[in-house]
Amino acid sequence: MSDCTDLPIHELASQIKSKKISASEAAKAYLDRIARLDSKIGSYVTVCGDLALAQAKVIDGQIAKGKDPGPLAGIPLGPKDIYLTEGIPTACASKILEGYTPPYNSTVIARCLGAGSVILGKVNLDEFAMGSSTENSTVKITKNPWDLSRVPGGSSGGSAAAVSADLCTASLGTDTGGSIRQPAALCGIVGIKPTYGRVSRYGVIAFASSLDQVGPMTKDVTDAALLNVIAGHDPHDSTSLDLPVPDYLSFLKKPVKGLKVGIPKEYFAKGIDGEVSDAVRKAIKKMEELGARIEEVSLPNTEYACACYYIVAPAEASSNLARYDGVRFGFRAKGETLAEMYEKTKTEGFGREVKRRIMLGTYVLSAGYYDAYYRKAQKARTVIRQDFERVFKKVDFLATPVSPTTAFKIGEKTADPIQMYLSDIY
Repeated sequence: MSDCTDLPIHELASQIKSKKISASEAAKAYLDRIARLDSKIGSYVTVCGDLALAQAKVIDGQIAKGKDPGPLAGIPLGPKDIYLTEGIPTACASKILEGYTPPYNSTVIARCLGAGSVILGKVNLDEFAMGSSTENSTVKITKNPWDLSRVPGGSSGGSAAAVSADLCTASLGTDTGGSIRQPAALCGIVGIKPTYGRVSRYGVIAFASSLDQVGPMTKDVTDAALLNVIAGHDPHDSTSLDLPVPDYLSFLKKPVKGLKVGIPKEYFAKGIDGEVSDAVRKAIKKMEELGARIEEVSLPNTEYACACYYIVAPAEASSNLARYDGVRFGFRAKGETLAEMYEKTKTEGFGREVKRRIMLGTYVLSAGYYDAYYRKAQKARTVIRQDFERVFKKVDFLATPVSPTTAFKIGEKTADPIQMYLSDIY
């Protein structure tokens, strides 16, 4: 059997459906590759070999009977360990959820399984999706497959590394402030943060509820479009949009010629690496050669975006993470009193970055500072959104960097949280 681990979804699914390769063979090829290589990369926190092979066997049985398992027939996925998965431990790379095994699947996992996919295991992330390098995981540090001395980005660094190293055909990441787009860029794969509400968040462990969104991380653009199986209304999620899901694959056939591409001047200002700027401008020039119309635009309130994000997101995080008290599930520290147990559980259970953001969020929501910080940040958020609404009346889309730098060295920014936070600037 030839190695199929470098094939994208649309090619592998086609071969499985035409019986050129079985789903079981594909799953075994990936599991063998994980066993051989992941000790160096560190992308997986849980590998479910027996479960993956059992799921693949079911797909093979359906194909043998002439049934179509779905568009993801036999496709081995490695979802981020932030999705609830029935019977598979889900800890969000945190000690505080140690030993927690969900009794049900998140909506997107259920939809992928319903479309014929196979779950290889769960991949690493920054604890509770808080980070830009996957160095904040309490399990392990994931490395960039292109250079093991560098980070893969974050928080979906395990997803990006696994797809890039052919340790799964595709992954599902989450993006709150760049957590799909930035690691996808640093690892050289495709990542999309869909419009908020397009994909259900039901069964996805929350970081910042008004910002979190689920999205695909894939080997090519066609695969990203094929993962429209995860999109669509979900009655379990009150923020889910009740709108028809278009056929994203049909968009790939449309020409670039005539499209108006906006280039925000603020995104190419001081602070961006020359290497990054040159690469993005090279891509823009290619679009122009293909017939796109390039136009410089302005997003004047860009300078407030990062500060705004680091008030709103921690505020929502402090509220969402209050539920982890050692009583209902996960890790529980010993204490002489209930109050002591609460305190020790949170102190010992959460990592440094999560505690930092909880404290920051609690501070900006406190009675004396709510108006000075949180309310102002929400006003700034509205103004920033209005910048984009105004620009999109003139252009079809924007071409921008997603990271101010290329993949940085492991440990390079951990001593300076502000420098790490600036990785989210775009």
